[in-house]
Amino acid sequence: MLDTSLMQLLWLASPALPVGGFSYSEGLEAAIDNALVTEEADVVAWLGDQLHLSLARSDLPVLAMALRAWQASDFARVSDLNQWVLCTRESSELRAQTEQMGRSLTDVLRQQSKLTPEQTAFLASLHRTPQKALSYPLAFALAASGSGASARSCLVCYAFGWAENLMQAALKSMQLGQTAGQRILAGLMQAIPPAVAYALEVEYGQQQAFTPGIAIVSSRHEAQYSRLFRS
Repeated sequence: MLDTSLMQLLWLASPALPVGGFSYSEGLEAAIDNALVTEEADVVAWLGDQLHLSLARSDLPVLAMALRAWQASDFARVSDLNQWVLCTRESSELRAQTEQMGRSLTDVLRQQSKLTPEQTAFLASLHRTPQKALSYPLAFALAASGSGASARSCLVCYAFGWAENLMQAALKSMQLGQTAGQRILAGLMQAIPPAVAYALEVEYGQQQAFTPGIAIVSSRHEAQYSRLFRS
């Protein structure tokens, strides 16, 4: 990989990127509050299941498809994929998360003049449709589409950023130290390559979104008495 491609992916995976990912737990906080996750091993199991049963079947395949669509300026396909992502967020806070993070990332790209006139016009038209916002996987694909990196590398980057954010959410919600957090992250890093390999084999129309456990804890989180996170 070229140095410029690598640095672009490091930038996208960085927790310093101002998209607000650190403020979400994707239902993990509610799972902890309801004693579904009580120790380090539970965190590893919960996030491992989420990686393989959710990301590998939904966000990561969509990201791979969106990369190709952005590179081909296939805005109809981008719009279809975006609508699919928004429609499959099963609670209001999960939908708000993907919209807010997508909006923040596109704002960063716009401020850094990284959008083509055609992309800018498409994003403007999107705001006049019922979709209104670009979801985070589609915004990430837009940011990565001009990096020159392979689809595999882009998906690994996305999954690693997700894993790091969720590991930090676990540390903030439980009595776990930084060393435990690194063990959790190391376990997820071992699981990411096979999840990415699976996602790259998923064809358009075969992506899935069925995570009732996350939907339930996310719905509970919306009414949770005390919260650190927005999801």
